[in-house]
Amino acid sequence: MDFYKRMELVCQRIPRGKVASYGQIALLCGMPRHARQVGYALGKGLAGAEGVAHRIVNARGILSGAAAFESPDLQKRLLEQENVVVEWTKDGWRVDMRQFGWHNTMEEAEELYALFQILGI
Repeated sequence: MDFYKRMELVCQRIPRGKVASYGQIALLCGMPRHARQVGYALGKGLAGAEGVAHRIVNARGILSGAAAFESPDLQKRLLEQENVVVEWTKDGWRVDMRQFGWHNTMEEAEELYALFQILGI
């Protein structure tokens, strides 16, 4: 399995104006409980997903990847350009996961798994 190639394909599927959690990405890659590996890959540019990295937040919707961006507020600004509402909380900048979370379907997960099999990743 090539986790990073899988991750790139999964991240490309996050719709504009939606966010996904690190754990959700790991699960869709077939590696549940590897959320930190997702964060590592995004921070190091290993997944080729820099075009959508701003759409990935922690499980509570907190923007926790600021260090991986050119400026601390870039992730927030990119999300706002997609009409995602980002609000300040005591824990930091946050997105409402109920409203803006990518609620992928089982069919989408099965399509990704089938694609992984076809590509041998």
